[in-house]
Amino acid sequence: MTLQVLISALQVEPEKLLEKMNIQTPAVLVNQCGKDERENLQFKGNDILVVSSSERGVGKSRNDCLKEASADIVLFSDDDIIYEDGYEKLVLAAFEENPEADMILFNMVVSEDRKTYWNEGVKKVTKTGCGRFPAYSIAAKREKLIKNHIEFSLLFGGGAIYSNGEDSLFLLDALRAKLRIYTSEKVLGKEVAESSTWFNGFTEKFFYDRGVLFAFLYKGFAPVWAFRFVHLKRNIDTKEIGRKKAWKLILDGIREGNRIRKSG
Repeated sequence: MTLQVLISALQVEPEKLLEKMNIQTPAVLVNQCGKDERENLQFKGNDILVVSSSERGVGKSRNDCLKEASADIVLFSDDDIIYEDGYEKLVLAAFEENPEADMILFNMVVSEDRKTYWNEGVKKVTKTGCGRFPAYSIAAKREKLIKNHIEFSLLFGGGAIYSNGEDSLFLLDALRAKLRIYTSEKVLGKEVAESSTWFNGFTEKFFYDRGVLFAFLYKGFAPVWAFRFVHLKRNIDTKEIGRKKAWKLILDGIREGNRIRKSG
């Protein structure tokens, strides 16, 4: 099997970024930087395709990476990830050890305030548990994604209309298409904390956008998950605007999300 890293980046110098990330495999780098051009370069003996794009949106960037990829296994990444030496062997070994897996979600070291998951052992991922994993944890069999038309949403994530959630929807779409997703306890690297392109605190937009996302993720059960979210976060997230207002904003977002879904 072969592996490519698919890097979504914003206004970077390609070779400096590849060095910083410790890229040791072929890769596709989509650099949203205000111009449109393509470049093939060699980095430490590996073929790197750099696609400069004037468009914006992390979902668009990831989809462009996937369209340009050619390897058996693709590993989604961001420009704030630094890989451990030998990450290629870890990823390919995980697929060899679990040949029925279409996608595997790996560990990445992050700061405690950004930590949403940590895998212990190999477990099958379900629809109710897929919302915790970021895109940079995902490695997948490329042909399975292409065959089942699995892409990232253009509505959610940095540079899109609504805030984060494109990674959760991506995994949910894969599960709905019957792809088999497993976790791995292998650690591929770490995230270097940088300013977020979407998170500006627990604002009105944060809760409204979360409601829109819940409508796509949970459909008719969205209000139940919204109540759970507000209840669990009441001592942290909602203190800036209050639980009552947060609840109303999420419900307004759910209505908007349902309208968008039904309009196609």
